[in-house]
Amino acid sequence: MKNQANMMKQMQKMQKDMQKAQEELKEKSVEATAGGGAVKVVASGDKQILDIEIDEDVVDPDDVEMLQDLMLAAMNEALKKVDELVEQDMGKFTKGMNIPGMF
Repeated sequence: MKNQANMMKQMQKMQKDMQKAQEELKEKSVEATAGGGAVKVVASGDKQILDIEIDEDVVDPDDVEMLQDLMLAAMNEALKKVDELVEQDMGKFTKGMNIPGMF
């Protein structure tokens, strides 16, 4: 019976720690670039795009597709970095649990 009580306390502590870590992720950000820095995207740890900067030299009305490709590349890289950040911060809670799709 004492083991179950200890286990419940540990689970409650882990849940609080996870909630705190998720809140802290919202305050973190990652930055990704494409085209040698021509397009820069900043995303938060909860996958919100916070900022996009575009070098005016890549704005060519005759080649909109290139700008679109650069933006997609930078945004996808930023989201990939967010996934890595989440895994780094939240992975400590699931290490060894083998729970696919948890985060």
